[in-house]
Amino acid sequence: MSSGWIVGCVVLPIVLMSGAHAQTAAVKAAVPEASLLGKGNYSWFGLSLYQARLWTDKKNFSTTAWLASSFALELIYARKLYGERIAVASIDEIKKLGIGAPAQHDAWLAAMKKIFPDVEEGMQLTGVYVPGQATRFYRDGLFIGEVSDPEFGPAFFGIWLHPKTSAPKLRAALLGGK
Repeated sequence: MSSGWIVGCVVLPIVLMSGAHAQTAAVKAAVPEASLLGKGNYSWFGLSLYQARLWTDKKNFSTTAWLASSFALELIYARKLYGERIAVASIDEIKKLGIGAPAQHDAWLAAMKKIFPDVEEGMQLTGVYVPGQATRFYRDGLFIGEVSDPEFGPAFFGIWLHPKTSAPKLRAALLGGK
């Protein structure tokens, strides 16, 4: 797995309440029946980078046809990472999956560089996917931007959920071990 993967994910924030996981208003609005499908930690060369959580409507979500349902992916960072590096790493992973054309990669990279903030330990970034709509991003529950191209969402979330992801163990954990 390349160093690019370490910062490629963005996620919707969730609130921790007495050890239980609860989704934010942003997750609830995008996926009204959302519940936690799966979670996993991502480390790179032994350094913990983030915990990822996937929120879905379990009744309507398919692990094989995941692009047919709305969902939210949340990342809770374990260390400081630069937003520009997150954007570049994301494009690198999208290219490895063979998704999109060079002009799309350029446009998506420019959009992500504008949206993705530098992150600190404990910060939550969340991405919301709704089929055919803009991909929306939140930092600690606050809206920070969107990418309007409907082809961006499948490419971006493919970093974690595509069968050819460079992090298959994390994918399996996010999909509830399926």
